[in-house]
Amino acid sequence: MERRTIAPRPGWQQTVEAQGLIYPLTRHPDDSLRPYWDESAYYVFSLPEVEALEEVVEELHRICLAAADHIVTEDRFADLGITDPRIAHAVAEAWQRRAELPSVYGRFDLRYDGTGPAKLLEYNADTPTSLVEAASPQWFWMEDRFPGADQWNSLHERLVAAWRKQARLLPPGSPLHFAHSAADELGEDLMTVAYLKETAEQAGLDTDWISMEEIGWDPLSGRFVDNGLRFIRGIFKLYPWEWLTTDSFADHVLDTLDNGGGTGSTLWIEPAWKMLLSNKALLAILWELYPGHPNLLPAYLDGPRDLAAGAGYVAKPLLGREGAGVTVHEPGTDAPVPRDEPCCYQALAPLPAFDGNHVVLGAWVVEDESAGLGIRESAGLVTDEYARFLPHVIL
Repeated sequence: MERRTIAPRPGWQQTVEAQGLIYPLTRHPDDSLRPYWDESAYYVFSLPEVEALEEVVEELHRICLAAADHIVTEDRFADLGITDPRIAHAVAEAWQRRAELPSVYGRFDLRYDGTGPAKLLEYNADTPTSLVEAASPQWFWMEDRFPGADQWNSLHERLVAAWRKQARLLPPGSPLHFAHSAADELGEDLMTVAYLKETAEQAGLDTDWISMEEIGWDPLSGRFVDNGLRFIRGIFKLYPWEWLTTDSFADHVLDTLDNGGGTGSTLWIEPAWKMLLSNKALLAILWELYPGHPNLLPAYLDGPRDLAAGAGYVAKPLLGREGAGVTVHEPGTDAPVPRDEPCCYQALAPLPAFDGNHVVLGAWVVEDESAGLGIRESAGLVTDEYARFLPHVIL
């Protein structure tokens, strides 16, 4: 793994926008616009290195599924902050009937510096973004800059194949709706959903488009409807389950939930069991089940324990995105500070710095297989909304 600098292509912004990345710039607190898509540098990997990382990703996915089964079997929903019996029942039922429910993709965030074993930082398994840039613009960047080279990137083909394979699980006779929240101002959620809709169409599925805010409720039939008053039988949503089950329409979601076998009127993708994997409590349960695993970091739910005096720790809210609420505690610099909200306390493993840039690998899984890589850089130790996306190549 090596970082190399390179001159950006002339007209790069227009190029990536035409490829679906309509948010190539980020507005910073000083009101300046700086590149989110940053092709002034790129990362190089060797093929054996990528093959080894692919094995790590699939091993992590395997043990995460085992941990999910443990949570359901041992009724540990409270550790995830799931205290509503109806939600716990819906998640457990979805897990037990997961073979009947479509599940498409997820993203592991990994710490890796090219020398030691990759370490799991978290698993974004419900509503992962940065998909468009990983699947499309960086592939075309490689073809422009390194014709004949390769990339850890089979995302597009695998997504199309996944939709084609899982079409049999979708309710017949109605389109698969794709939904994002209209509250998204940057366009990232919009384009992520648009891209997934495109891959479903390439797989031969009939699709339609709706925002979460436009979903209607028909009190006469007791079903969700779209803008044309058609029943919504199947829907992919880029909208977290923890919102879906606590919003004002949460009772309707739970009352009409199709959790496999066509028992309800609306099938949601990703399925409810993804709540088990998108919760930071998973990190502590993994360490409990697999202590000393080379790709895991020590993590606890009841406090930092000996991490405060040892490696230091990171406190992560159980539910959060883009680094929101994450605090970094260096070893020996302060006493553990109790948090008001439930947290996972994970050993501090500072992101490696390449030319002063802190790097995290976003490794994608489609269904149960490794499918690609996206790299983000940040100025600090927390990868936040000001991080930049850099392409990579296998040479």
